Amino acid sequence: MITKLISRLIGRDPERDALVPLYRAVVSAARLPVWYQAGKVPDTIDGRFDMIATILSLVLIRLEREGDRAVAASARLTELFVDDMDGQLRQQGVGDIVVGKHVGRMMGALGGRLGAFRDGLAWEGDLDGPIARNLLRSDAADPAAVAVLRHGLVSLYTALEATPVNELLDGAWRT
Repeated sequence: MITKLISRLIGRDPERDALVPLYRAVVSAARLPVWYQAGKVPDTIDGRFDMIATILSLVLIRLEREGDRAVAASARLTELFVDDMDGQLRQQGVGDIVVGKHVGRMMGALGGRLGAFRDGLAWEGDLDGPIARNLLRSDAADPAAVAVLRHGLVSLYTALEATPVNELLDGAWRT
């Protein structure tokens, strides 16, 4: 109890730190070349953000299945995302005054993806629309690229679903 209090006072949260491997796995999955080559997601700062937010959304949707048990983990994982995006913005030279506004927009984008992909993964849901809008940023996206992205995202989500929550929280999912 005292250790937790001291850790929080000096900015350390052991439960949040335990999720760093999972966040790193999300970022690693978002960096796979297939998304950018065959899937035609633009290999830009925005495109990489789009992939990280999408993969993170799939992980958060998977954690929703665990109910209250995973609420704290989802919140901490989202905090890691915010910290990462804040750091990325600062590295790009975005000043303190507007970082919050940018992070707010990024959180809105994450929330939009959560809703879109939650609906798209539901029975008979539409994934093609959210893929075109959120990853290819075009309603007239290349159907072959959409198909590659749909297949990859559905495969990833299937792997997430097959992974016991404890393994997932440790940053591993089954392939």
